[in-house]
Amino acid sequence: MRSHLLNDTTAEHYRRSVTEGVERVAAKLAATDRPFTGVTADDLAPRIDAIDLDRPLRDTTAALDELEDVYLRDAVYFHHPRYLAHLNCPVVIPAVLGEAVLSAVNSSLDTWDQSAGGTLIERKLIDWTAARIGLGPAADGVFTSGGTQSNLQALLLAREETKTEELTKLRVFASEVSHFSVQKSAKLLGLGPDAVVVVPVDHDKRMQTVALAHELERCAEAGLIPMAVVATAGTTDFGSIDPLPEIAGLCEQYGAWLHVDAAYGCGLLASRKYRHRIDGIERADSVTVDYHKSFFQPVSSSAVLVRDAATLRHATYHAEYLNPRRMVTERIPNQVDKSLQTTRRFDALKLWMTLRVMGADGIGALFDEVCDLAVEGWKLLAADPRFDVVVEPSLSTLVFRYIPAAVTDPAEIDRANLYARKALFASGDAVVAGTKVSGRHYLKFTLLNPETTTADITAVLDLIAGHAEQYLGESLDRAC
Repeated sequence: MRSHLLNDTTAEHYRRSVTEGVERVAAKLAATDRPFTGVTADDLAPRIDAIDLDRPLRDTTAALDELEDVYLRDAVYFHHPRYLAHLNCPVVIPAVLGEAVLSAVNSSLDTWDQSAGGTLIERKLIDWTAARIGLGPAADGVFTSGGTQSNLQALLLAREETKTEELTKLRVFASEVSHFSVQKSAKLLGLGPDAVVVVPVDHDKRMQTVALAHELERCAEAGLIPMAVVATAGTTDFGSIDPLPEIAGLCEQYGAWLHVDAAYGCGLLASRKYRHRIDGIERADSVTVDYHKSFFQPVSSSAVLVRDAATLRHATYHAEYLNPRRMVTERIPNQVDKSLQTTRRFDALKLWMTLRVMGADGIGALFDEVCDLAVEGWKLLAADPRFDVVVEPSLSTLVFRYIPAAVTDPAEIDRANLYARKALFASGDAVVAGTKVSGRHYLKFTLLNPETTTADITAVLDLIAGHAEQYLGESLDRAC
């Protein structure tokens, strides 16, 4: 079995195996003509259940053949231009190359003696991102597993900076369309059940600053502590961007930590065309960025940035076997001192390779393309009497609903939209997401693929309308 260990004696085996795998994936990508096969869990589960993991195939080719049957054939392919569902982007080749390198070398980014250059590369990318945000010379941060972890760590720092042990008095303010990880983080941090104050949004799904000011004043009058305000730069459902300068001003007035969840909107940091849409982000105390959403990176690649590096001490714990205190005075750069994780992949390498090959302008141009496409998609929806579109996009998300001419029952329209989404997914012709607006079912395009065209959007809208009309026709037949 030692022949499968990656080392100096098995380098040729490694080269052949990985090359065979890459060739399989490349062939699959080249031949994929729709984002999904439509396979159901009931169809696929028996194939996987039938595999006896205690009886290895002992052959790479055979294992790849099996993988084709249980995974590659039925995977959901985000690179296809009619995958329009969630915040999943197609990935750029330099990042995939970085993924191959980091997996093989397998550095762990917790301590210097496990990563060396990897530590310095990650730190350089943190500095680059902080400079793009405008956080100032004292800024720092660390790569994380994703936006949920980044938000958790930011709120941990905010909690500790209040310097209070009366956790039931702490309040976190977030808009009604903010990410669920805000509530989840509050629970994990031991805050009370009323800790998260939900602030209403305006017509464009942006936090209402008048309402925020009112809630902050109520908090102060009640003797409570405004721990943090979470402003969102790119909500998951609508791509809306909260009014960051006004929120920053309120945070300064009431002494609240300002966290900006820019997991989605961070792509604007590289944009030459739309960067102004996140003006005010430079006033944040902490920022979440997800490169694996709008920098076209493979999952996972995320980071949390802070204005004041000293606040990261709240995540520090010294273990004698790993990062003893003496290493601080010896100026040994251990990233575990900043992270909630210990063992941690070298995910920063993917972004490093991307920037060294494509540059920030290259990434920004791709993100600008999908933002432009969303504007064109909004125009199509606004002009089409079959659909009701919710808000004009700030990023690349469109939320809409099929409205039949002859049906007025909102519940029946809900069912038609739900059916259309499920039928479309089952067909494999396209994949779209869904959400609720004011209690009603809506559909959602999350446009993150520069290869998607207005023709693709038009075609998918026609498919949605066709499925919805089929449902309504069958429903009418049943009623008769």
